[in-house]
Amino acid sequence: MKETELYPPIKAFLEAQGYEVKAEVGDCDVLAVRGGEEPVVVELKTGFTLPLVFQGIRRQTVSETVYLAVPAQTGSGKSVWRGRYRDITKLCRMLGLGLLTVAFRKSGAVVEVHLDPAPYAPKKYKPRQSRLLKEHARRVGDPNSGGSTGTPIITAYRQDALRCARYLLDHGPAKAYVIHQATGVARARRILYSDHYGWFERVDRGIYRLTPAGEHALERFAGQFAEAAE
Repeated sequence: MKETELYPPIKAFLEAQGYEVKAEVGDCDVLAVRGGEEPVVVELKTGFTLPLVFQGIRRQTVSETVYLAVPAQTGSGKSVWRGRYRDITKLCRMLGLGLLTVAFRKSGAVVEVHLDPAPYAPKKYKPRQSRLLKEHARRVGDPNSGGSTGTPIITAYRQDALRCARYLLDHGPAKAYVIHQATGVARARRILYSDHYGWFERVDRGIYRLTPAGEHALERFAGQFAEAAE
């Protein structure tokens, strides 16, 4: 498919709404004018790409009403489009860009408006922000490297679990209350009871010991745990 194949249905779609439409006006693929209204700019591409997004952003210097137009995905590409659809529309919404698709059918081409351009005002989620700030405050030191992938993150919870594990390694089986008092981990009882990582084993009422997995974890996270404990 060529980008020029997208132009006729886009032109017809806009003309049906009373716009006078012309192609390749200045740097704009499509420029539509209706009376004294803000002109509509449409940038055409055969797929949703970063260069298309850049084009749309540049056109916002001449109009507030800028659309990106791509073919509607069919066949194997349809599942890819569905997987990316939410991210694509969210990106366009954040950038204040509109999004059109053109579906080519036996009965003719159909233009679908997925998103109209509008100023972006992100909704802030206070509970989510509160959780982030709480985690930031509880985490001791800075044991992780920004941008890490494929490695476990040292969270405040994991730090507390490692403190409990260290105590059990050094002192042997102990009551949760004793571990809480010795380590200062307020949620020691919950950590030991839930055993989220498989590091702890109850040997008697309220008494826990370290498992081989817990010993391995202390070795594995030794560097990060030492940094957090300083």
